[in-house]
Amino acid sequence: MSITAARLAAVALTAGLLVSGAAGCTPGEAPAPVASAGVEPSGEVEFWHFFTDREAKAIDDIVADFQAKYPKVKVVVKGGQDDTKMLQAIGAGQGPDVGLSYSTDIVGKFCSSGAWTDLAPYLKRDGVVMDRYPAVVRSYTEYQGKRCAMPFLADVYGLYYNKKIFGEAGVSAPPKTLAELTDLAKKLTVRKPDGTIERAGFLPSFGFYENSPAHLAPAVGATWLKEDGTSAIGSDPKWRELLAWQKELVDWYGYDKLEKFRAGLGDEWGADNAFQKGKVAIAVDGEWRMAFLRDQAKDVPFGVAPLPVTDPARYGAGYVTGNVIGVSRTAKNPEAAWALLRYLTTDTAAIVKLSNGIRNVPTTSDALASKDLVVDDEFKVFLDIFANPGTTTTPPSVVGAAYQEELGAFVQDYQSGKSKDLEAGLAKVDQQINNLVKLAG
Repeated sequence: MSITAARLAAVALTAGLLVSGAAGCTPGEAPAPVASAGVEPSGEVEFWHFFTDREAKAIDDIVADFQAKYPKVKVVVKGGQDDTKMLQAIGAGQGPDVGLSYSTDIVGKFCSSGAWTDLAPYLKRDGVVMDRYPAVVRSYTEYQGKRCAMPFLADVYGLYYNKKIFGEAGVSAPPKTLAELTDLAKKLTVRKPDGTIERAGFLPSFGFYENSPAHLAPAVGATWLKEDGTSAIGSDPKWRELLAWQKELVDWYGYDKLEKFRAGLGDEWGADNAFQKGKVAIAVDGEWRMAFLRDQAKDVPFGVAPLPVTDPARYGAGYVTGNVIGVSRTAKNPEAAWALLRYLTTDTAAIVKLSNGIRNVPTTSDALASKDLVVDDEFKVFLDIFANPGTTTTPPSVVGAAYQEELGAFVQDYQSGKSKDLEAGLAKVDQQINNLVKLAG
């Protein structure tokens, strides 16, 4: 997924708030499937997705394959969409038949509100075996036992490092611990005589590209929610450990100097990406960055590795999220919509072709093992992180991504020095999240 929850955090939050109003308008449940298994689907299906440019072409190709296999189905594709537009359309009774979301964070809202149809009857009727998907993937496509989404492709986060910069500094290996990352960040940073940053060894600011509490939480093993859905952030000392580490590095650079440096960096998704331009030596990013590097920055020698950790026993694990896809409760042709969704998420050849085209991680065991899957040494690092039993994701919640947004707002204030009391700030985050959960319940 090239458009991630980090890039569209504001949109994700808006979507989370809108769904309770828009999609919650007399949601109801779509009827159970009426066709028998094996009946050829027919009719028109409207499919919305968020991809653009090179990645949208990969979607068009796979939709063409589907239509060749199911000639009685006509698929109308609308790219460049987002969750807010989709929720508003569903609320108005005009939503797509099939919607693809860039964020797993919407699953709790989509499932609890009925914006997306419960897929259990279709899965049971057609014998779809969910054991083909890793447990972490199954966890982010259902909410409280209701599976309203299926996994499309997965995103796995790791560490990118510039081999040329490492070599010039006599560094032979990427950091495996947060302490090592701190040391390398300082060693590889270049400043002008007045302290202005010319190159950051590692830019620690939350809000920079893919730097977010969610993506870094596995480095310390921090927990988001308790079993009852309320916040665990304030009571989990791992969050204080992570944020104290990050703040120490921000203070070493100087917050104002970091902000000035960051203001001059290129767009994350453009050719002027800071890592691609050598302005940042080490960066947190997803597996898709490899395709961007090879397309936009062919001369940059890069390496990839798992995220650094505090506990060596956790090294190799990381954060995984992905794209999720569902059938709208307003679908005009639910059987044909399900056929498209099933093809995109269960057909091994289709999943492998999508992975090779977009360069995201396939989500089924047979696609991961396929001889047709293009796997180089760098991509294998992300496959290994994906397969690591310690790899985690952000849990689905009835408030969508709002619990992450509450923490995100606080860490912005904390890293800038506006909020100085870490423990009190996290306790307030707990209170705000729990109020949202109570209101949503």
